[in-house]
Amino acid sequence: MILDGIGASSGVAIGKVFIKKQGTSKVPNTKIENVEAEIKRFEEAKEEALKELQVLYTKAVEEVGEEHAGIFDVHQMLVQDLDLNDQVVNFITEDKYNAAYAVSEAAVIIAAMFESMDDPYLQERAADIRDISKRLIGILTGEKEVSLADLQEPVILVAKDLFPSDTIQMNKKFVLGFITEDGGKMSHSAILARTMQIPAVVGLENALTKFNNDDIIILDGKNGKVYTEPTEEMVAEWTLEQEKYRNYKEELQKLIGTPNVTIDGVHIEVNANIGSPDDIENVLANDAKGVGLFRSEFLYMDGKALPTEEMQYEAYKKVLEAMEDRVIIRTLDVGGDKELPYLNIPKEENPFLGYRAIRVCLDQPELFKTQLRALLRASVHGKLGIMFPMIATVNEIKAARKVLEETKQELLAEGIAVSEDIEVGMMIETPAAALVSDLLAKEVDFFSIGTNDLTQYTMAVDRMNAKIAHLYDTHNLAILRSIKMVADNAHKAGIWVGICGESAADTTLTETYLAMGIDELSVSAPSVLEVRKKIQQVDTQKAKASLNL
Repeated sequence: MILDGIGASSGVAIGKVFIKKQGTSKVPNTKIENVEAEIKRFEEAKEEALKELQVLYTKAVEEVGEEHAGIFDVHQMLVQDLDLNDQVVNFITEDKYNAAYAVSEAAVIIAAMFESMDDPYLQERAADIRDISKRLIGILTGEKEVSLADLQEPVILVAKDLFPSDTIQMNKKFVLGFITEDGGKMSHSAILARTMQIPAVVGLENALTKFNNDDIIILDGKNGKVYTEPTEEMVAEWTLEQEKYRNYKEELQKLIGTPNVTIDGVHIEVNANIGSPDDIENVLANDAKGVGLFRSEFLYMDGKALPTEEMQYEAYKKVLEAMEDRVIIRTLDVGGDKELPYLNIPKEENPFLGYRAIRVCLDQPELFKTQLRALLRASVHGKLGIMFPMIATVNEIKAARKVLEETKQELLAEGIAVSEDIEVGMMIETPAAALVSDLLAKEVDFFSIGTNDLTQYTMAVDRMNAKIAHLYDTHNLAILRSIKMVADNAHKAGIWVGICGESAADTTLTETYLAMGIDELSVSAPSVLEVRKKIQQVDTQKAKASLNL
């Protein structure tokens, strides 16, 4: 039988099943008399949890590096999160819940809040809330789960979900792969699985009912498929696939230090997408020389208040100093599915079509100027590109550039140095921008095409809606024609054009993009070498001759 899930981490695993039992015992709702004593118990449990998380952080640094160990920094922040803490204390004070039950109920509310968001990255934070609540409840009740570090033989884990703390505690020697009922490609556990190179399939419906302990199965982490009751011939066949994949990964490593050049000598920039300075270690390890998209909004989403100019300056400076080539930093892209509670942006009927990104920045010039000041100050530390998101009209890009120039003149008047070699660009994410890209190209130094939103808006498809997921297709002729039109208009104006959406890493589209004349592809760090390999196999002249759009 073949079972279908979501491929979260490539690779093949062949082995016996180990089912990680989901705790079924409900936290008892016993009423308490001494509110102060119960709140103190909660505070002590938080302190214990913080100590445990620090131990996990140290282990994670050793296992997967500082970048991914940051997950446990996030967990420490969530343990101290005001919303969660206020909710727990309120349940204890007003409803006289015991601390463990209060944590359980508060976690349900906060997790549901995250799950209601449209952004898959933010949706997956619900798993983090459940993880820390599980930890707190275990401390409060004295009933902690057995660690996956205690596994004694190689197995394929099957679970309802695997929290980040589960994943990092895995004895990698004995974990061949894992399958979960819940989770998605953006979950922390999926990200860690890719970092630790453990094959994984997530989102496999009713996975816990599909297997028994010691069943022999085959897991295909790339395609999200699981084969049950395999024959000897199938095992032999997939053992060969395992070997092929190992050889493939080893071959990719040989591309480090080689150029992103096609058969006929055309150079294509392959840069990395990042969310914070902590990602740079992984970028350099995968041999990217520049950053094609620094999502600056994550600097805003990691705290309880707006990051100061100085905080932003230090973050931008760190990235610029680390990279050999250009670093493109996208200005604040908030709103839509990326909520910043402290900005008090009103709830909207359709936030993706509402008050977001450049619209927020132009409406709140002081917020905008604080970021621009930090960017301009940092520009002297490397090769900076500033990119404005969600531009739909020529007037918007002119207005953004006007604020940028005003900010630059203010800094110069204060005697603060600013680089004279800053590229200013914009994202093409809306059909409106694509249709007037000939006019927009006269206002900027480059375009970067965000295929995620461009596909969503062009096809009128909510990319989170499973019922119409088949329509969300970056290979659709309408999308490809839009991209080619943008590329043609950019080159007519003498500016370069890149792609920073997820499809930039889709190697089945690489040849098409090169035939269109795309100058840069910006991808997640682990995809850099794979895209480089594909570029080195393309003859652009032949690709252009066969392009049929």
